[in-house]
Amino acid sequence: MLLARVVGTVVSSRKEPKIEGIKFLLLDKINPETMQGRNDFVVAMDSVGAGTGEIVFYVSGSSSRMTAVTEGKPSDATITAIVDEIELNGKAVYLKSRMPQVSSSPRGGETTHRMPTGTRRMKP
Repeated sequence: MLLARVVGTVVSSRKEPKIEGIKFLLLDKINPETMQGRNDFVVAMDSVGAGTGEIVFYVSGSSSRMTAVTEGKPSDATITAIVDEIELNGKAVYLKSRMPQVSSSPRGGETTHRMPTGTRRMKP
């Protein structure tokens, strides 16, 4: 499994019928020591409901076709988990509960930022 940050969505109006209805996300592989993106991007099918800004695990190759969402589908990368915490050398380098969570409408609507305190703000 590989670590990446969801940096965007990919929309395709015409696609193979087997992949209709599957959400595609743009991932940037991250360095777990710095949590910075590597500018090494991949498009992955989403099998867990990930959103923009979240850190995820993804698998590639034949493993990407082993989820309930992607079984029997033409896939080369699939998000299989949303990361809650990363600990490196005994130190927490990432805690999802301390990061603002960003989600957006699958059709490009309003973006909502969910803060850990439960407050909500709308981004224009």
